[in-house]
Amino acid sequence: MSRFPKKFLWGGAIAANQAEGAYNVDGRGLVQTDVTTGGSVNSPRYTTYIDKDGKPGKYASMGHAGGHLPEGATYAVLEDHYYPNHKAVDFYHRYKEDIKLFAEMGYSVFRLSISWARIFPNGDETEPNQAGLNFYRSVFEECRKYGIEPLVSIWHFDTPLSLEQRFGGWKNRKLVDFYVKYAETIFKEYKGLVKYWLTFNEINGGIMFLDLFGDDMTDQDYQDAYQSLHHQFVASAKAVQIGHEIDPENKIGNMICGITFYPGTCDPADILANQYAWEQNIYYCGDVQAKGKYGTYAKRLWAEHNVVVEMAEDDLEVLAKGKVDMYTFSYYMSTVVTTHQTEDTVLGNFSAGAKNPYLTYSDWGWAHDPSGLQYYLEKMYDRYEIPLMVVENGLGAFDTVEEDGSIHDDYRIDYHRAHVNAMADAIANGVDLIAYTTWGCIDLVSAGTGEMRKRYGFIYVDMDDAGNGTLARTPKDSFYWYKKVIASNGEDVE
Repeated sequence: MSRFPKKFLWGGAIAANQAEGAYNVDGRGLVQTDVTTGGSVNSPRYTTYIDKDGKPGKYASMGHAGGHLPEGATYAVLEDHYYPNHKAVDFYHRYKEDIKLFAEMGYSVFRLSISWARIFPNGDETEPNQAGLNFYRSVFEECRKYGIEPLVSIWHFDTPLSLEQRFGGWKNRKLVDFYVKYAETIFKEYKGLVKYWLTFNEINGGIMFLDLFGDDMTDQDYQDAYQSLHHQFVASAKAVQIGHEIDPENKIGNMICGITFYPGTCDPADILANQYAWEQNIYYCGDVQAKGKYGTYAKRLWAEHNVVVEMAEDDLEVLAKGKVDMYTFSYYMSTVVTTHQTEDTVLGNFSAGAKNPYLTYSDWGWAHDPSGLQYYLEKMYDRYEIPLMVVENGLGAFDTVEEDGSIHDDYRIDYHRAHVNAMADAIANGVDLIAYTTWGCIDLVSAGTGEMRKRYGFIYVDMDDAGNGTLARTPKDSFYWYKKVIASNGEDVE
């Protein structure tokens, strides 16, 4: 018996703001990463602005999570700062070359995102930007040329900056209508070219950041986060309904930042704390989007921080009618939850916790835990009973280019091999897993740190953290390994 279904979708994933570059080309508007500098594992990224007196300034941020803009200030690109996402890896001009390489690996699916600001530069225009529509049509047609299914994220941390500045972002309900118009526009424009869609990337990220920096967060921060999420839930549900009306063939999913939580001890307090971590960070968003309703624990979560979520009269009905067709998620690591004091802690990818003595960790503090992926798959399929996709999974690592130009990344092969095997075990246990898109199929700008040296791809891009390099593409050893995996439909992973 084959370990993977016959029509299993194999591929890779990128995001517009981390790969495209061309940030001010062909009418594109600004997004927050365009005013976010580079950083590192030890230093934050900064968001830049001009204050009310015309003076330049910056505040430490987590890039797409954002921080607080001073009153009266305006987001701005400043001349004496480096913004890695401005050029990124120039997928905008090199997409044909890149998609050809993906086809050489044997991809049957390619996950990418549409930049909202390429379609509606300010987010609320009456008519879309034709140059933006044309660009993505060309990308999707190029994919189809090679028999590759596009898997398209409608929103991937790139709300047009103008909407952030004028309306305060997703805290404002007006963004629901702006998003729905944008979604309807691209559903119509790409009917027949795209059938797999994701409404919001890692929609639970805002809650996870609150948990991560809980000591510094106020009740107002929680109020804003939960209110923003509610607006995104409503926008997602409306988009699902519209997407199905425009093309009944459309398959529309959510997208969760998937982290497996373990209790640090068998102390009942740890077991309960771990359960609450799952509810807040994972189930809260998954239940609304896949079950169409808030979980019973939602009221407890709101009450903990005096949150009152404002809802329109028909919102709950909208959520019930806008359930997703598939549950998709990223998976990189697991984390440990404990109520006990410990000095051996680790921080990475939306989570912080005690270090797990049974696991190894990357240079960026991320646990290597393929069994956690199997556990997550089985747990989510049991909860939702709809098809699953693993749409991000990868290892950020330092790569060395040898004198002959080769890149020997056995560590990346080992990482993916273990996770492919974990997926096969979950499928054997009854999970309906239909796709796997690694992050990222090509090196790109790190979302968290803005670095290039934190590399994930099977294809090396000649670019350093300061933006120097030729942007030349070079397949790594992992490129040829993944090609073999795909050709054998997951049978040959050695």
